[in-house]
Amino acid sequence: MPSYFITGAARNIGYGFLRQISADPNNTVIVLVRDKPATDTRISAELSDRKNISVIQGDLTDIQSLKTAVEETSKITGGSLDVLIASAAYTGDYARFDGLGDLDIERLGADMHQHFESNVMGNINLFNLFVPLIRNGNLKKVVAISTGLSDLDLIRKLRIANAAPYSITKAALNMVVAKFHAQYADEGILFMAICPGSVATGNFDNLTPEQETKAGVMFQKFIKYAPHFTGPAPIEDAVKDVLQVVDKATIETNGGILVSHFGNKQFL
Repeated sequence: MPSYFITGAARNIGYGFLRQISADPNNTVIVLVRDKPATDTRISAELSDRKNISVIQGDLTDIQSLKTAVEETSKITGGSLDVLIASAAYTGDYARFDGLGDLDIERLGADMHQHFESNVMGNINLFNLFVPLIRNGNLKKVVAISTGLSDLDLIRKLRIANAAPYSITKAALNMVVAKFHAQYADEGILFMAICPGSVATGNFDNLTPEQETKAGVMFQKFIKYAPHFTGPAPIEDAVKDVLQVVDKATIETNGGILVSHFGNKQFL
């Protein structure tokens, strides 16, 4: 019975991973969420027939909660873990549609700190604490959900200046993945980063007219990059694509690098 630990599983793509992976009763699915009662309620309403899901309360920025999550996971799995999917992320609204040169310096600094604490340090702590369980697993895969907006070539070619704090900290997360790969590849542990593509998570709902205009400019750049692009994909499709890549991923082909949901560097 493969075991999976998923962070950020209360909503959006994280919940999509929970839904699809737990559909196989042979999988043991453990999720980390900040609001356990709300997640328990949703699972009871939507997935009540699934007895292979365990919900743990915790937060990437709370080290003690991560330590507790390791202990609880170990009890459930018998001291091992096959796949860790690091889906939780901080995506602040402040700089979503503006470039670094248009932002207030003090507010930008606070926003960067919050992004870094969650997206970088939070995942470093997560990986460090769960490596002992992964080491005892059979599949030995650690998957960081990243973004094409962290890819230097894509940003340079398309000149996407907005969402800098998110992009910068996801680029740092990619380096974290590379560093863990360098340390643990010889033990047979795969560390990889993957972009799920543009996903319909509601991030572009309820925008102001100014934000809609700026979002439209960004999407025009996406279409120029990928003429087949028609808009964000449904969560279930994005999750399916990511899991197909993860299932086939090996240390030799994917260790320490960022790939798209296609398994290559085509991010849309």
